[in-house]
Amino acid sequence: MAPSSDQQLELLAKTLRILSAEAVEQANSGHPGMPMGAADYAALLWSDFLRFDPTAPGSASASEGGASSHDWLGRDRFVLSAGHGSALLYSLLHLFQYEVSLDDLKQFRQWESITPGHPEFGMTPGVETTTGPLGQGLANGVGLALSEKLLAERYSQELFGNRVFGIVSDGDLMEGVAAEAASLAGHLQLGNITYIYDDNEISIGGGTDVCFTENVAQRFESYGWHVQKCDGHDLPALRAALTAAVAESGRPSIICACTTIGYGSPTKADTSGVHGAPLGADELAATKKALGWEEEGSFSVPEAVTAFCQERVQAKQAERQEWESAFTKWKSNNPEKATQLSAQLAGEVPEALSEELLGTLSGIEKEATRGISGKAIQILAKHLPGFLGGSADLEPSNKTLIKESSDITATSFAGKNIRFGVREHAMGAMVNGLAYTKSWIPFTATFLVFADYMRPTIRLAALSHLQSLFVFTHDSFWVGEDGPTHEPIEHIHSLRIIPNLDVYRPADGMEVAIAYEMAIRTKNRPSALLFTRQNVPQIERGTSFSPDAIRQGAYVVSGEQVTDRVIVATGSEVAIAVEAAKNLTEAGTPFRVVSAPCLEQYFRLSAEDQAAIIPNGARVVSLEAGITTGWERVTGAAGLQIGIDHYGASAPGGTLAEKYGFTTSAVEQKIQDWIKS
Repeated sequence: MAPSSDQQLELLAKTLRILSAEAVEQANSGHPGMPMGAADYAALLWSDFLRFDPTAPGSASASEGGASSHDWLGRDRFVLSAGHGSALLYSLLHLFQYEVSLDDLKQFRQWESITPGHPEFGMTPGVETTTGPLGQGLANGVGLALSEKLLAERYSQELFGNRVFGIVSDGDLMEGVAAEAASLAGHLQLGNITYIYDDNEISIGGGTDVCFTENVAQRFESYGWHVQKCDGHDLPALRAALTAAVAESGRPSIICACTTIGYGSPTKADTSGVHGAPLGADELAATKKALGWEEEGSFSVPEAVTAFCQERVQAKQAERQEWESAFTKWKSNNPEKATQLSAQLAGEVPEALSEELLGTLSGIEKEATRGISGKAIQILAKHLPGFLGGSADLEPSNKTLIKESSDITATSFAGKNIRFGVREHAMGAMVNGLAYTKSWIPFTATFLVFADYMRPTIRLAALSHLQSLFVFTHDSFWVGEDGPTHEPIEHIHSLRIIPNLDVYRPADGMEVAIAYEMAIRTKNRPSALLFTRQNVPQIERGTSFSPDAIRQGAYVVSGEQVTDRVIVATGSEVAIAVEAAKNLTEAGTPFRVVSAPCLEQYFRLSAEDQAAIIPNGARVVSLEAGITTGWERVTGAAGLQIGIDHYGASAPGGTLAEKYGFTTSAVEQKIQDWIKS
């Protein structure tokens, strides 16, 4: 494709500046400065370097499962990590013929518009990731780039030579998640990343010199990145830098582009005043005059720009047709790989997987659920070509290493084990990047207490309807000797309050098997799977029990005939509940025991089905080794919540159980006292 002329790009950049400023002005809300400063390199990048087809932008709805039919696997990915500059992205999408109209630009930041304040995956065609919290997009892009390397290694280097381009800001680079992700990208030598750093030296609070004076170029050089600097408004210099970055195959690239925030604004350019507020009608008019804008009215696009963008799109669509032809030929020549790729993209789950999970795990009599989880991971990896992931340097403790697979390294992307190192923030964001592609079922792993380090990425996975699996072990005070810093108390509940996240806390091997099966079959939301450090026994269930009952999220373990008293427990406490109920029943106070491995699924049941498990009007006890907050939704105000509402201590887990009242006798006594009261 022939390069664009500087004259064409200058007019396109000018149009981007005006459209972005007008969208913010119309909304009376937003960030015009970054789009106005970034317009030159954005115009060049989209016109001459980014490979895309607006008719095949990827999944149109975040809640869809599997890859979309309106997807082009061979496209490049563009990530606006500086998501506050969303008006720039929407303007680009409109001009390059995505389904984003001028009316959509006029509805910027308004109710039910497809142009929200920060880009949201699944809402706007062409938006690859949900960006807003700074640094997340940069880290998502590392996951996207890793996805392409994985596809290329497994299927075709020629077909999957895709690149990830992105725009990052000062704020992105200040966030710790960006440092973690950049470090790992350099370690893996992800040469298919090109980021443009919009170095405008302005943040909301004023000049960046008040808080950010590091040498960014040297930092990224130390990570192993290819680093360039140039004037962000000099088109020939930008073209040379982008060309060099694309040619650099052995290292990720960052271009430090010095720009003027609010470029073209007579009185607000290069000030913090243009960062996060509209220009104002008078300043907008003065900006148009200063830029030599000749179009009448608002939201006008010069005919020359429309014609230019149409010509570029046609050339890009021709590139796509060439790719599709090559893809068709590849499938014909590689039928086995093509079948595997199709199954992977469709997210198919073979029946043999479910059978092996239940058959292998259900009979385990006594083991920590983290160990049982480790066995499940081996089975999943064997049956699912798209299942992969890793731990934050806790593989031996999390039991998450895939034994029959190699590690993913800078020289080989054939394996399934991702060695994230102690980088929980980036681990979550990178796995989300993998999940955005709809090509993988990726997982992370760490101790539950470190879920706090991953909370932003878990929330974004839920918001974006991603099938990210978050594995957490060492799920309660039973961690023991490591002490309160490593003993999660509030974390189970803190995960449950995240909308669109399923939280599993299985009690034994059978529940672990069903939990994993449900998680891999659930395509439109993430799952958190919580496992014990300590051994737990196999649960004794009634003779009429069927494993399908577990899929309800909660089910009757024992005492099915009892309808007026119920103990609801999760995880390692289910065994305690079963024993306590048995003793109480023998003493003349019968109890039903309900295991609730996934309360989110239980609450999705109809009211009638819920009542069949926890009868209406029953006196309910909850038992879980975490805070009692939230359990009132299950027990009601008059119920009894047995938990731990304080931090733990450093001592053997068994000792702590005695001290904190998590023995069978202690639970029985609390219930008896409650009944008497």
